[in-house]
Amino acid sequence: MRILALALAASTMLVSPALAQQTAPAPILTTPEAKDVWTHARPEVARVTHVALDLRADFATKTLSGTATLDILAAPGATEIVLDDDGLVIAKVTDSAGKPLPFTVGAAKPDLGAPLTVQLHGARKIVLHYATAPGASALQWLAPALTAGKKKPYLFSQGQPINNRSWIPTQDSPGIRQTWSATFTVPADLVAVASGERIDGAKGVPAGKGWHKFRFRMDKPVPPYLIAFAVGDLAFQPVGPRAGVWTEPSMLAAAAKEVADVEKMIDAAQALYGPYRWGRYDMLVLPPSFPYGGMENPTLTFLTPTILTGDRSNVDVVAHELAHSWSGNLVTNATWSDSWLNEGFTTYFENRIMEAVYGKERAATDADLEWDGLQKDIADAGGMEALTTRLHGEPGATFGQLDYFKGSTFLRTIERTVGRQRWDVYLRGYFDRHAFQPQTTAGFLADLRANLVKGDAGLEANLQLDKWAYAAGLPNNAVHVQSATLKAVDAALAAVNAGGPVSAVHPQGWATQQWLRFLNGLNRQQTPARLKELDETLGLSASNNAYVRSAWGELAIANRYDPAVPSIEKLVGSVGRGLLIYPIYKDLVAQGDWGKPIARRLCEASKASYHPTVAAGVAKIVGAD
Repeated sequence: MRILALALAASTMLVSPALAQQTAPAPILTTPEAKDVWTHARPEVARVTHVALDLRADFATKTLSGTATLDILAAPGATEIVLDDDGLVIAKVTDSAGKPLPFTVGAAKPDLGAPLTVQLHGARKIVLHYATAPGASALQWLAPALTAGKKKPYLFSQGQPINNRSWIPTQDSPGIRQTWSATFTVPADLVAVASGERIDGAKGVPAGKGWHKFRFRMDKPVPPYLIAFAVGDLAFQPVGPRAGVWTEPSMLAAAAKEVADVEKMIDAAQALYGPYRWGRYDMLVLPPSFPYGGMENPTLTFLTPTILTGDRSNVDVVAHELAHSWSGNLVTNATWSDSWLNEGFTTYFENRIMEAVYGKERAATDADLEWDGLQKDIADAGGMEALTTRLHGEPGATFGQLDYFKGSTFLRTIERTVGRQRWDVYLRGYFDRHAFQPQTTAGFLADLRANLVKGDAGLEANLQLDKWAYAAGLPNNAVHVQSATLKAVDAALAAVNAGGPVSAVHPQGWATQQWLRFLNGLNRQQTPARLKELDETLGLSASNNAYVRSAWGELAIANRYDPAVPSIEKLVGSVGRGLLIYPIYKDLVAQGDWGKPIARRLCEASKASYHPTVAAGVAKIVGAD
């Protein structure tokens, strides 16, 4: 690929190639498919290379305020830099000596925010004095009642894909990698954590009466969506020499027990695809409003508490976020049109970690469920011809979880075609060749052809690479891994679907994966009597497993089963994970006169407990004002 000349020049300093790759400004890709339409930035003119934050968290006003100091790399003759801004209140911009610099905030676009243009006047370091808006899309300010401990407030950020522009004035594009540092000043009875190396220890240092400050740094260039932090009543417990877990004290023991195998996962990942390059691998288990299963923030993965089921059946989420340390964090999609390069690679890699730690059958079970999800998403998208089933397409337009499931199936198909040993050698080399750099689908295919296919016309034809990457639907060489564990569930499922008694099902010891295969496979049309039998026999409404409750809710809604509504209401009122609640709201709305009023009522009652991005997503589904 053609690389921006100014970035390339900056990377040719006299240091070892490996060190230069980690510390020099990462290249900007300038081929047409690498243009990011979700940013106002023009990095080929001037780009951010380092962000230094100094912010105070005010829970009373729900704002962050302070400064962001940006290091700028500009092309010869560049007079301005364009940043991304979503609702920031900019007081002033200066150079490093305090001299004011003119700036303008342009017209905002829906979901993208506005361009923030700063006149450089020769400056290569600029300081922005600003505050966030109370409704910043990346930030969730939780009242004590919405935490596990119920006594202290909580704050966390969620940047992916483009929400960090609501709290950091920078170039918010995954293709513009940046190093960063941060000082967070917070109430003295709270603890700050962040996705970088901790400088001041677990308790921070005093910063005036009633305040403590915590400092962090990330010396490797990362896409800006990976800058993340949280503030709350947090405690830490190590689970190994390289890893530990942060969470509220009341959840600490359960969280540490659930993720106790993470050191084995790190060992397995390194054996597969090379060294873990981020130092520590700590985890933060957040309150229930966290919108995702996990978020792969370097050095500090964010995790949903819905994985704490006591049986480690959902630690595939931990394996997934760990795998992102290579696919996503180390090699990153340059634009969100290629999000499968992050998620499809990671879903495949996650499965390999699970196989190494828990055995082939556990990995097969997860892969078989991925296939179920793949088939459902293709069908729900409108079938094999639907453009939203493409891997490379419009940013954010890939249907459902197809960037995860179709992407991982693509890589699994390559593995089966060329052999695992050959494929693993290629992937390890791929991560080394592109470490700390952005990537596109075209770039991946070029690398694959250069380093794996190597002109073999027969192999090229068998792989169907372009069809996988650019065409709708599923190529005919797709590999479907089948699980013996789920085949046993299928036998019980078939008997129930044929009218057999639910009491003949024996789910004792079932993991989440088995529950989902059974519940999602039940005939969608059921009588009230049959639904009552299912619920009372299997304890579905009373389950402590949010995955089970969500799947049961979908079945109940499909049949307008009123007795399940209290369970559904409790689920969406206590869990903010989009994967588990979006289907509930969508299914309710699809039920028209019965379900839409319920959906609107639940949205109104629960929206204050959701992360802003989830609240907006739910409101869009239900048509709320």
